[in-house]
Amino acid sequence: MEKQHHFILSPSTWLGEGKILLNMVEEELAYYTKWNVSQKDNSGKIECIQEIQVKGLSDVMHNQFMFFDMAPGNFSIELDNPALGKIIGKGLITEKVIAWEFRSPQIGFEGFEMYEKEADDVYLMHAEYATTDQLRTVIRGKVWKDLSSKKSP
Repeated sequence: MEKQHHFILSPSTWLGEGKILLNMVEEELAYYTKWNVSQKDNSGKIECIQEIQVKGLSDVMHNQFMFFDMAPGNFSIELDNPALGKIIGKGLITEKVIAWEFRSPQIGFEGFEMYEKEADDVYLMHAEYATTDQLRTVIRGKVWKDLSSKKSP
């Protein structure tokens, strides 16, 4: 089942864009993202570095994801984020979807991300995150494989 997905599961670079809606801000904000997906290491872990640039903000945000305990239909995931620290979550893989969720009551953080396969190298993305201080974030967009990173003969 996993072989049908290229996103996350094979070393590559992915680009993306979409809109972020924060409940504390009136307007939707445009964002751009880049995922660098590493080769699976000897212990079966896949490391991904995600960069997020929100239009109008100068800082580029970085998230480090580690996918591990890969099994048919599911996996574990670790998010390492400068503001949140390390959080462990659970993920699932179906023929059309790669998704994961985090629930961390001790820091008051929970949320999910879902990537739905639209074509071999294109995924529609939907995510929602919430904190105990009533901050809610809804993200919608798409990611696609960066074909320009391939070297042509």
